[in-house]
Amino acid sequence: MAYLYLKSLHIIFVVSWMAGLFYIVRLFIYHTEANDKPEQERLILQKQFEVMESKLWNIITTPAMILAVLAGIGMVYINPGLLKMPWLHVKLAFVLGLLVYHFICQRIIKQLKDGNSTWTSTQLRLWNELATIFLVAIVFTVILKSAIDWIYGLIGLVLFAMIIMSAVKIYKYYRMKNKG
Repeated sequence: MAYLYLKSLHIIFVVSWMAGLFYIVRLFIYHTEANDKPEQERLILQKQFEVMESKLWNIITTPAMILAVLAGIGMVYINPGLLKMPWLHVKLAFVLGLLVYHFICQRIIKQLKDGNSTWTSTQLRLWNELATIFLVAIVFTVILKSAIDWIYGLIGLVLFAMIIMSAVKIYKYYRMKNKG
């Protein structure tokens, strides 16, 4: 029964963590685009985005990440047989990628606050989609487990990533076309 409680908490914290990751990068995009505003407006917007980023990161996103990881560790502790499952190794590799993504976002927060970020809004839009790709990969790995044909799964993931990245480029094209 404890395993099911931990699994429930794990899912709740993963959802919260992902929501934070999705929203923080949107804030990065708006923060970056504020650089194009007149100075007075830019200063006000950037200060507001710094507050929003800090609160989202420190109150929701990072605590949810920590609790999701701890709940996952607890599930493995209660059921160590999971470590013998190949699908869990694949999931953990994707989770490791998501953790790296998380800490790169943390670095972006600092860069934006210090005024030395080199990310463009288009790069950040593409970056935002990487979290979606990790989420899709993790969910399909966990749900399909050993039933997944890893080759087809990998091909599907690459195609999904290409579609998402293309959609971002198309959106940029239409945004620029409507701007000018």
